[in-house]
Amino acid sequence: MSRPLRVVCFGECMLELQGQAFGTLQQTYGGDTLNTAVYLARCGAGQGLLVDYATALGDDPLSDGLLQRWQAEGLLTGLVRRLPGRLPGLYLIEVDAAGERRFSYWRDQAAARAYFDTPDGDTPLEQQAGQIDALYFSGISLAILPAAGRQRLLALAARVRASGGLVAFDNNFRPRLWPDLQAARSAFSAATAVASLALMTLDDEQALWGEPDAGRQLQRTLELATAEVVVKRGSAPTLVRGPDRLVQTVPTVPVAQVVDTTAAGDSFAGAYLAARLRGNTVVAAAACGNTLAARVVQHRGALLPAAAMADLLPAPG
Repeated sequence: MSRPLRVVCFGECMLELQGQAFGTLQQTYGGDTLNTAVYLARCGAGQGLLVDYATALGDDPLSDGLLQRWQAEGLLTGLVRRLPGRLPGLYLIEVDAAGERRFSYWRDQAAARAYFDTPDGDTPLEQQAGQIDALYFSGISLAILPAAGRQRLLALAARVRASGGLVAFDNNFRPRLWPDLQAARSAFSAATAVASLALMTLDDEQALWGEPDAGRQLQRTLELATAEVVVKRGSAPTLVRGPDRLVQTVPTVPVAQVVDTTAAGDSFAGAYLAARLRGNTVVAAAACGNTLAARVVQHRGALLPAAAMADLLPAPG
């Protein structure tokens, strides 16, 4: 009997405040890779996927609460580092009438930034690299790390890839997290070079490379050397390109009213990865991603209640 596949998502999860500044605020949590990890765990539960979340937290009660909630979602937390005296980051999210978001962050001293602040190879993630079947990280995962930590994450990805594992990179580009465009471009190029799967949002690609023409940027993205490329374009059809270099179009799911676009791409990634890891084609996996993303944008917050997506989950077996 084969062992369950083990997937690791690396990044940062922060405390989240939802609402209007100086108004009523609801406290929860979120972060791009954490959101993906939760949706991946939900979508992969029936196939026995083991999903780890790798990050750093403090030794405070808020960090304790985050760990408890991640574990309740079925995530494994053995790769989480607890750093004395540090705290998780915090952000405020305000959503306008059209469902678009505005973020304010307090994260400069967040514990996750110090994950690799140890002797080389000494983190739990690096020590267990040989046991990882798939690794997922994002442009934000790269951005929060100092240069040395970024290189160690990329080296880890290369080890996973060399041992036959899947390495998935999601391009989430947030300009304010980078000192300059050149640093971001260099890191993103290195990430796509080591990845076997690139999950790319076209708007982010245009912002990163300064390309005003969407068609030209799309062509450049589809020509990446990465074996598998997925291009997300909002409500426009998703494009997928596998190792055969054939580009295929996958329609999105129409939504009558968008409530909140938070985690649309993150949920897509979770559903897509789960589908690919159970052997679905790139087209079928993109359809799963689009279906879940359409459901997510009809709810407030990054993580919709598990019951609200139960009908989208594949049957066990």
